[in-house]
Amino acid sequence: MGPLRWLPLLVRLLLLRPPGARPEGPIRAFVVPHSHMDVGWVYTVQESMRAYAANVYTSVVEELSRGQQRRFIAVEQEFFRLWWDGVASDQQKHQVRRLLDEGRLEFVLGGQVMHDEAVTHFDDQILQLTEGHGFLYETFGIRPQFSWHVDPFGASATTPTLFALAGFNAHLISRIDYNLKEARQAAQELQFVWQGSPSLSVQQQIFTHIMDQYSYCTPSHIPFSNRSGFYWNGVAVFPEPPADGVYPNMSEPVTPANIDLYAEALVANVKQRAAWFRTPHVLWPWGCDKQFFNASVQFANMDPLLDHINSRAAKLGVSVQYATLGDYFRALHALNVTWRTRDHHDFLPYSTEPFQAWTGFYTSRSALKGLARRASALLYAGESMFTRYMWPAPRGPLDPAWALQQLQQLRWAVSEVQHHDAITGTESPKVRDMYEEHLASGMLGVRKLMASIVLDGPQPGAGRAAPAADPGAGPAGHFVTVYNPLAWTVTTIITLTIGFPGVSVTDELGHPVPAQIQNSTETPSAYVLHILATIPGLSYRHYGIRPTAGAQEGTQEPAATVASTLRFGRRLRRHASHGASRLVPVVNDCYTVLLDQDTNLMHSIRERQSNRTVRMTQEFLEYHVNGDLKQGPISDNYMFTPKDAAAPAWEAVEMEIVAGKLVTEIRQYFYRNVTTRDYTYAIYSRLTHVPQGHDRELLCHRIEQQYHVGPLELNREAVLRTSTDLNSRQVLYSDNNGYQMQRRPYLAYSNNSIARNYYPMVQSAFMEDGSSRLLLLSERAHGISSQGNGQVEVMLHRRLWNNFDWDLGYNLTLNDTSVVHPVLWLLLGPWSVTTALRQRSGLALQHRPVVLFGELAGTAPNRPGSQKQEAVTLPPNLHLQILSIPGWNYSSNHTEHVQNLQKGHRGKAQADLHRVLLRLHHLYEVGEDPVLSQPVTVDLEAVVCGLGPMVAVEERSLTGTWDVSTLRRWSWATETGHCRGCSTFPSRSPEGPTITIHPKEIRTFFVHFRQQ
Repeated sequence: MGPLRWLPLLVRLLLLRPPGARPEGPIRAFVVPHSHMDVGWVYTVQESMRAYAANVYTSVVEELSRGQQRRFIAVEQEFFRLWWDGVASDQQKHQVRRLLDEGRLEFVLGGQVMHDEAVTHFDDQILQLTEGHGFLYETFGIRPQFSWHVDPFGASATTPTLFALAGFNAHLISRIDYNLKEARQAAQELQFVWQGSPSLSVQQQIFTHIMDQYSYCTPSHIPFSNRSGFYWNGVAVFPEPPADGVYPNMSEPVTPANIDLYAEALVANVKQRAAWFRTPHVLWPWGCDKQFFNASVQFANMDPLLDHINSRAAKLGVSVQYATLGDYFRALHALNVTWRTRDHHDFLPYSTEPFQAWTGFYTSRSALKGLARRASALLYAGESMFTRYMWPAPRGPLDPAWALQQLQQLRWAVSEVQHHDAITGTESPKVRDMYEEHLASGMLGVRKLMASIVLDGPQPGAGRAAPAADPGAGPAGHFVTVYNPLAWTVTTIITLTIGFPGVSVTDELGHPVPAQIQNSTETPSAYVLHILATIPGLSYRHYGIRPTAGAQEGTQEPAATVASTLRFGRRLRRHASHGASRLVPVVNDCYTVLLDQDTNLMHSIRERQSNRTVRMTQEFLEYHVNGDLKQGPISDNYMFTPKDAAAPAWEAVEMEIVAGKLVTEIRQYFYRNVTTRDYTYAIYSRLTHVPQGHDRELLCHRIEQQYHVGPLELNREAVLRTSTDLNSRQVLYSDNNGYQMQRRPYLAYSNNSIARNYYPMVQSAFMEDGSSRLLLLSERAHGISSQGNGQVEVMLHRRLWNNFDWDLGYNLTLNDTSVVHPVLWLLLGPWSVTTALRQRSGLALQHRPVVLFGELAGTAPNRPGSQKQEAVTLPPNLHLQILSIPGWNYSSNHTEHVQNLQKGHRGKAQADLHRVLLRLHHLYEVGEDPVLSQPVTVDLEAVVCGLGPMVAVEERSLTGTWDVSTLRRWSWATETGHCRGCSTFPSRSPEGPTITIHPKEIRTFFVHFRQQ
């Protein structure tokens, strides 16, 4: 009882303390009940459903129905969909619909998950948002209008743009750098209008609210109790809820003896927060991680507390009310305050303290990051292949319902892994296994679907099939089908592993195809076959691969050329020679790569466009990090905290040059010490020699590199450092989610400067000087930094362990013993060349052609039929962001859809296979390129040629739930003036099938075809 004598006095003193710039007038607190429900993280989805997640919805629905004043917001859809489909009774479903109609239950954000903002690709952000929104609209006819991005580790400028395009009226974030949050709190600048895209600017700006230092939780401790504050249901228990209903750390119940103390604690916190905002409206989130699994005890205690405060509102200067997030933002919007604007800069990186830079997760679990992106790319290809199969009419016995089920399974898995504790690599090992299993299972289903389409349907092209004595060639040969999912013709190298050294390759017409064979680096008894393939947009090519004893002069079957290997002995690490080097050139039509025989390292690259030679070396280094809390700050899944500068991770390097007519490969093997037999690191660099008559623009201009990294020693973080003589002034540019670039000047901090100058690279990064630019393209996310002038380093892998009890308790120590094989493409050249090539080259890496080889081995595709699919070719500044059959069953007319729901909503509607979702993206910023940055006009009928006669085109919001002609987003007054009109979509006159797309626009359409 001792503390109870003086702590109430302390609370009263806090109430009397002048709160700085607190707004005049009574404070109105909006108490927003919520539960932060991670889709994964420490526990699997099924474990969470069993322990608490299902109970959240069951008990919240029951308790909202018991009190007209009560409110709740639901955020991520994965748990809700599992509850709705597998747990909820008909009565509970009826209650949910009624609560939504009355505005007492509100869905905010509405995506399948709360996606990470640093390491996710914007294609996948759109996918997971579309997945959740499609379910909500189809099931309830509702469209979320507010975001709730309270837990991602930093904030990207891409996210507010996407949310504006989805029709949101306000955006809410929380985790930004601690220094910045403190400064913004003091200056009352936690609310502003964010113009996230420099090209779209005012058109897609959105009001943004940053949560204060308490973030999305209520204060965890209150002065008069040694238990948590305002969490009367306690803490969730795994694996099962306690049988007696008694949970750990349940707050003291509200009683007549302590209600004044509770009220004073809550009001003091509200007033503290009010001082950080410009209006008297205070958002007071009531909830935290895994809360409201017993909503009965929560509301039973909060109800009398809020009534008690309101009965003394005049004296306390505070009124309180249950609210949804929409209630809060509507009240704020009604005040008609004039707000400051923020430009397109992001809030990355994120630190919570000087030695807690959350930049390690940019690389954590690299294998999962790579798998997630490969799954996304496969889904993208499968969606368009299935759409083209179905229209103008299905061309085979494939069951469309089964096909759509395969796509839906992978949509779910790819959406799930975008969660902010999934692709980030910040989950426990068993949860990582869950994500990987879901992705692998979904990928298997889509590959089966694609193989079925290739085997069942008539094939493109005409003429004779590739000659083969026996269609079921088995080990005597293979048939390979290659599908290009991009909407332009791609010329690239297809690489296969086969079991015979002599081979001939022919296309579907029996014509020879340029190919090269060489020994495999992975399997001694296998061979690597490179095939030069030119594939039209959204089309297939078929190749026959047969063993041959070797072509002779005048034969009809020229064999693939054989590469020769030149080996260089092991060289010890030493400082670069100042004298003349013995240089070995590797040349194609765009580059000469010079290799130093004395070091076995790259020496320089001459690019032919400007005939400039840039000194360039690459090596692997490691940051040594601490794992003992007693010795200082630690690195973990989230944070990167190096003790010192990175040190070389090798003592010797061997080199091979595998030279061929089609491809030349440089192999560099890095050894930890001179006597080690196995290498820890390797670089495989590839230059392509494009024959005359083939498009060489993209293929020639890139140096493709794949790395072998690992296994690492404990508490090591591995980087690839590329050092050049470019005068970059230590300025780096890296992308926000593959959508737009951010300038990253090196910033000197008093502590932890190395880690705090790391940034996420999702798809691209570059550094430059006055005349040249070195561009890096990636197929998975990495941390990237420039720790010196002309230097860029990419973190490729991490292996960590520490003795922090919290990490150990949740098994979050990242003891990752895997070997990873990430890929980077390097482009070097004048700004004009690299600007023109960056976007399309990045897409060419992300969406490499899908090779159906194993599935078709020994089984020939059907002979080419008379029905030939037309290629799809977009202008070079447009990207077909999606072409799919989503399967949603709802009327595009909102009034009609709502009426249909009101008439009867029992059972699950059959999938609608007639609606095609089409999304186009302009790849360039305003002013980025004199030609490619221009608006582009296209005829949608030409874009979807081959799918049949177009009946109707409807332009929709980003996730498809709004007709853009009816969408009116809120206008927020700004210091630079209101946005034009009350609609933030540009006025569009009826254009029919012909549309004009402006820089960085993403335009979404429903297309309807006439069934053949």
